[in-house]
Amino acid sequence: MALRWNKENIIFDSLHEADVWADSIGNEIYARLYDGYDTPDYKIAYSLAFRLAEMKEFRVITEISIDKETRYKVWVISA
Repeated sequence: MALRWNKENIIFDSLHEADVWADSIGNEIYARLYDGYDTPDYKIAYSLAFRLAEMKEFRVITEISIDKETRYKVWVISA
């Protein structure tokens, strides 16, 4: 099964801003609009991973890829 990704290039200055953003992305993943999120901002990935881990329905997976730029991926599968 192919994963549905939300890929964005937003980078926030503070962890608070990233956490507010991750909350909205978490809602989209919970609603099953997306399975995962791809970002260059480690703060968003960090917050999103912890927010999704609170939900018993999900197993959270993370990955860092370093090619031309560093990307952080967070996605879920059903537990």
